[in-house]
Amino acid sequence: MVGSLSLAKGWFLLSLMVLSFGYGFAAHAWDLFPKTYVVTAANQAGRQAAGVLWEPAAEEYTEPRVYDRAGARTADADAVQPGLTLVVSAWAWDGESMRPGARLLDRHGRTMHEWAPDRQAIFGGTALKGGNPATAKFHGAHLQPNGDLLLALSYIGLVRLDACGAVEWTLEEGAHHSVTAGAGETVWVSGVSDERRSTTERHPNGLPGLDRSVWMDRLLHVSADGDILNDINVLDVLYANGLERYLRMAYARGAFTNDNGDPTHLNDVEPLSASMADEYPTFEAGDLVVSLKHPNLVLVLDPDTREVKWHADSGPDDRYHLLQQHDPDFMGDGWIGVFDNQEDFTDRGAMLGGSRLLAFQPHTDSVAVLFPPLQSDTVYTKNRGKWQPLDNGNYLLTESNAGRVLEVTPAGRTVWEWIHEPQSETQVPFITSADRYDLTRAEVASWPCSSLDVASASASPDRTSRAAD
Repeated sequence: MVGSLSLAKGWFLLSLMVLSFGYGFAAHAWDLFPKTYVVTAANQAGRQAAGVLWEPAAEEYTEPRVYDRAGARTADADAVQPGLTLVVSAWAWDGESMRPGARLLDRHGRTMHEWAPDRQAIFGGTALKGGNPATAKFHGAHLQPNGDLLLALSYIGLVRLDACGAVEWTLEEGAHHSVTAGAGETVWVSGVSDERRSTTERHPNGLPGLDRSVWMDRLLHVSADGDILNDINVLDVLYANGLERYLRMAYARGAFTNDNGDPTHLNDVEPLSASMADEYPTFEAGDLVVSLKHPNLVLVLDPDTREVKWHADSGPDDRYHLLQQHDPDFMGDGWIGVFDNQEDFTDRGAMLGGSRLLAFQPHTDSVAVLFPPLQSDTVYTKNRGKWQPLDNGNYLLTESNAGRVLEVTPAGRTVWEWIHEPQSETQVPFITSADRYDLTRAEVASWPCSSLDVASASASPDRTSRAAD
């Protein structure tokens, strides 16, 4: 009898364990009680730890090392686009622990100028999207000709620094990812709401089918003085143009869960310049090309009417399919180039062949793979990543997670590369952005607080020649 009772108790306890596990799984999958409370408590504890107990560590800025070399290499100096390359990454400044900043490099990898801002001193205790200035990374950047630098501290804000590193102004509107030049000295910036929300001004009763609070991505047009000229809610744009169906892609990635709430993941916004507008028959100067990572969506919209004029849709073959893309750029002749990450959850993108550069020509409904061409070296970065069309026809590619920037010809030949110095034998700092600017050493030497000597920069052929830099 005693044995029977013990066996019964055992089966009862086992049944409770199975039921508890089953309900726990269901609670997580379908947002049942008490998931919200558990997640909230965990997030709060994490933010407390980040704000009070967290100390920056080098590994926070690194990814597994891919290449066994470092520094700059020039394979064909005559084929390299002249100028200097602005790299946003992390370095050990003056022997201190590693932290993010920006450096302007010549083609030899030498530092022409640098900005190493103190994030906490600039933004204080601001915390947006669970972010903390002490731990956030600098991401998008834009350099003005006079040495002023605009930097986005991810999900915290935008700061304008002069060439000496002094703060001219800040904009605490959750700036993240991209900072792109607009008309005059204005910029377009990826922004986000200051807290999770389920309603917008255009949808005061909530967005249909969106029954939980999420981070609201915003397209921000910012003046030279740091004032907001235009503020466009991304979800409003999707719903107003019948594109909410693309949010199902975000559902597949768990982007609507209570511990994420990031359905669109805006990572770039860029205006069509007046000088290039005639090359785009279906668009107007000032129209915006926008990249939304989680829905795998790139679109072009009128910032005044909020009308979507075009979006990249799935065509008849795999060339049309974007997968976790970044950085769409107007590249001329009606084409829009996109850095297509092709994250496939394999080592170095083995399944899909790595990342690629896709180009769309909306007015002809054409698509082309610009990189890699056949028999070319490949690149892969599962997240981040950038590209830039250069005036000489080459492409500047940022293989972010590998800590590598490379310039390639349309035929796929690498003519220049720079790889970050590794942090250890196995880790290398990742690069959040890299852009080539039409600057010479002599011009940089004329900036306030420049470490370069104007006279020597002007005297040396290597320093005055754009081909050399």
